[in-house]
Amino acid sequence: MAEQQDAAANAADEIELHEGAESAPEVDDSKSAPADRSEAGPFDAAEVPTMRPYVDLGGIKVAPREGLQLRLEVDERANRVVAVSLEYSESLLQVQAFAAPKTTGLWHGVRGELAQQLAAQGATTTEEPGALGIELLAQTPLTAEQGGGTRPVRFIAVDGPRWLLRGVIMGKAATDSEALANVIDLFREIVVVRGESPMPPSELLPLKVPAGVQAAQQPGTTQQA
Repeated sequence: MAEQQDAAANAADEIELHEGAESAPEVDDSKSAPADRSEAGPFDAAEVPTMRPYVDLGGIKVAPREGLQLRLEVDERANRVVAVSLEYSESLLQVQAFAAPKTTGLWHGVRGELAQQLAAQGATTTEEPGALGIELLAQTPLTAEQGGGTRPVRFIAVDGPRWLLRGVIMGKAATDSEALANVIDLFREIVVVRGESPMPPSELLPLKVPAGVQAAQQPGTTQQA
């Protein structure tokens, strides 16, 4: 699982959301979300009771549950928290939340950008229908030091009100349907705190170390909450 955490941390650095490149083809900008998102999640901060307990990570809140391990991924260059990694059901779910327009979505366009970037890194990708919408399944190449071959990585996302929540799934849930269902359930419990401050589309919502957890002394280390 430590190797998967390293790969997930690298994904936070190497695969970034950004505005479309010049001459980019027109993409579907409709929102991608399950019909019951506001009732079953992932939730906007305005949609959940304030008394429900959550681990407050700033732009993301995570509901605690038995067997869940939470870790923070830190960008070595900026010395800031850039992603939240959740170990659960023999799987790793890395989540990030991004600012988005109020009436349009990002996932359809971002999915195409991810496929292009992954292909440039030697991966093969396929789109699959999932519980939350269209998912992107990638077979990413492993180095000789990692044993060679490929590793499956699944990308999921939901467009919410003024935000996009993206998940990167590794481990058992990348290919096992039962484990995937457990991870999707975990993903749907997440609360996104967009805030009222103006932000350009695709900007990462700021994350923070939760109260009671000491911040990393050295940039790039992984902290468990």
